[in-house]
Amino acid sequence: MTTISVTVNGKFVTADVEPRTLLVQLLRDKLLLTGTHVGCDTSQCGACVVHVDGVAVKSCTLLAVQADGAQVLTIEGLAGGGALHPMQEAFREHHGLQCGFCTPGMIMTAVDMVNRLGNTLDEGTIRENLDGNLCRCTGYHNIVKAIAAGAAAMGSAPAVSAAE
Repeated sequence: MTTISVTVNGKFVTADVEPRTLLVQLLRDKLLLTGTHVGCDTSQCGACVVHVDGVAVKSCTLLAVQADGAQVLTIEGLAGGGALHPMQEAFREHHGLQCGFCTPGMIMTAVDMVNRLGNTLDEGTIRENLDGNLCRCTGYHNIVKAIAAGAAAMGSAPAVSAAE
């Protein structure tokens, strides 16, 4: 076992993990943060996307020991102050989900997309940047609308950190 320390959603935690433990397993099985989903175990679907040191990563392909010392943000830490994050609110408002299984990864990818590309995203850019996220229920139309609306809202809303 290896002891690692990470800050998850603004909270410092230590955990004993086997060197082969994936970050998604640490989050779901040890820390009981089950919003991060395991969809494929092969990095194809994007259901497991979280932010590590501010960058979206597929947590099913990152070892927990690789996140030692990192800041990890999951879907549970995205909202703050009792209100949904603007991207979460946009997914709710624009019906950007059906069964909801892919939604946490879609939202985390969308927030990363806005952080990298700004808050004025056209449909083509959104679709291109969702390439690593699969939804098996929808035709992506409402997901794209939700991301565009969430991006615009993120541009007008004050930033909220996971610690708030």
